[in-house]
Amino acid sequence: MTARILVVDDIPANVKLLEARLLAEYYEVLTAPEGHTALSICDQTSVDLVLLDIMMPGIDGFEVCERLKSNPRTAHIPVVMVTALDQPADRVRGLKAGADDFLTKPVNDLQLMARVKSLVRFKTLSDELRLRAESSRSLGASALLAPSSGQPEDRGLALLVEPRATAQERISRALEDIAEVTAIGDPQAALFEAAERPYELLIVSSGLDAYDPLRLCSQIRSLERTRLLPVLVLAEQGEDELVMRALDLGVNDYLVRPLDPNELVARSLTQIRRKRYNDQLRESLTLSVEMAVTDPLTGLNNRRYLDTHLKTLFDRSRRRQRPLSVLIADIDHFKRINDVHGHEGGDDVLRDFAGRVRGAVRGADLACRYGGEEFVIVMPDTTAEIASQVAERLRLAVASDAFTIAASDTLADITASIGIATLLPEDLDAAQLLRRADKALYQAKENGRNRVVQEAA
Repeated sequence: MTARILVVDDIPANVKLLEARLLAEYYEVLTAPEGHTALSICDQTSVDLVLLDIMMPGIDGFEVCERLKSNPRTAHIPVVMVTALDQPADRVRGLKAGADDFLTKPVNDLQLMARVKSLVRFKTLSDELRLRAESSRSLGASALLAPSSGQPEDRGLALLVEPRATAQERISRALEDIAEVTAIGDPQAALFEAAERPYELLIVSSGLDAYDPLRLCSQIRSLERTRLLPVLVLAEQGEDELVMRALDLGVNDYLVRPLDPNELVARSLTQIRRKRYNDQLRESLTLSVEMAVTDPLTGLNNRRYLDTHLKTLFDRSRRRQRPLSVLIADIDHFKRINDVHGHEGGDDVLRDFAGRVRGAVRGADLACRYGGEEFVIVMPDTTAEIASQVAERLRLAVASDAFTIAASDTLADITASIGIATLLPEDLDAAQLLRRADKALYQAKENGRNRVVQEAA
């Protein structure tokens, strides 16, 4: 997996060293000698990861990181601080500034590359979701495209897999302000628990009794319900190889014991924030797709959805030699409704009509608003006789009870004309079937309205 990485350091020798390591792994490398240049590059160029020194002239790395994370154009770029500072307080300050990790010089090659690969994976996933969610800007959801900063308003839900009771207590107490922690000692029980509740963070101790912690991490990533759950590994001193393999498996972050409570909180908070950010992007994407194929007034599928799925159903019926019927219903004298009750009254009728359509069709049928006052129902595995029964049921549901016009606080008697066509061997495509149903509808209108007409073969 390749990526474009920006190395920011005021010491040329450090830049050359990191650049050589990254080029050897086929990454594209950009460099900046100080913070302002780095901010300009990130704002104008597509960057996948920033390796950022802290002690620099002008503005230091902490401020650079804060500015990157506060700018919606650059907030999604992962930042790794690479510095000689090695105190826990410095790491916590960096993480609170928005950094995704904190590596101390001299940097271990394996540790650096594993961290780079892990964060590039995360960036790739987020970029894909962001690109798909861009259409949500027009829906007023642009705020979802920038990660939130600071502490979430609601506490997160975290699952801790730790066999030692004393460690469970210490970790739960450290995280109590930011997360509700469920602690479990048995890794197999934890796997089932993770799949049952909407956890936002899984913390796995490397010291599991007679059980490989990497096996648990692998299982979490392989299950559909938990594959997107952030995982934080708690390792012992000297377990570098375990950490490297964990990151290769898709573990999001790690901490080495003895744990600094502030760093534990900062890293956990970062993972919970990320989880919520990507969840928001997925929800935004789902909303965009739903709105693209749903009629906003009636809640039925729209013509775009019909055009795609009618072809699919047509091809499947032809292939399986199964019946397929199409019904087109049109509200009689709809223009008169708009003239008398206004467009708001017309909308009331359309919404009510859509509700009666839902009540008349079966679960396997596809009901769509075709446009204006026309509605189409596609009925798979349905003969002409059954389709006529469904159509008559809909006609009666419309004609038997008056429609409430909320806009004018009145009742209106409404009727509908319905045309039906059933798949014939000579039908070449779905459009031809739909045209025959439309022809039957025209006949129903010509014959006096408020009736069902089956298109003659």
